Amino acid sequence: MTFKQKIYQYYQQLVQDRIDVFRDMIAALTEDSKNDAKGSAGDKHETALSMMHLEQEKLNTKLREVLAQKAVLDKMDSSVIAETIILGSLVKANGIYLYLSLALPKITIDGVNVIALSPQSPLGTHLMGNKVGFTFEINTTKYTIEEIV
Repeated sequence: MTFKQKIYQYYQQLVQDRIDVFRDMIAALTEDSKNDAKGSAGDKHETALSMMHLEQEKLNTKLREVLAQKAVLDKMDSSVIAETIILGSLVKANGIYLYLSLALPKITIDGVNVIALSPQSPLGTHLMGNKVGFTFEINTTKYTIEEIV
């Protein structure tokens, strides 16, 4: 497995874990609301159910967001090495590894730090479509694309 494939697999697992957590939380809230409906009465009962419903809506919104992230990751092919930077490219610039995918947490794979960033981010927009040797500046920091992995 290549370095880039390890990164891709790590982020796939991270997003899947988030999906599982949100689904578990939603299921637990659903179960709690069923149990609460059996044994309560009055205004407190209505307030509790209403609060559970609001929380469930928030979790469903977050779940939809994470599912959309998974859909983006699923479209990427970690075996492709393009000459120009595309979605899914692993780029080395200024000694930093940048993975153009989604805005996800920084990770360490094989002792190397990797920053996942969205193609819509300021850095991502400068990288997309460019090649090794391209130089640009963001906030007085000059970047040079050293390698596309």
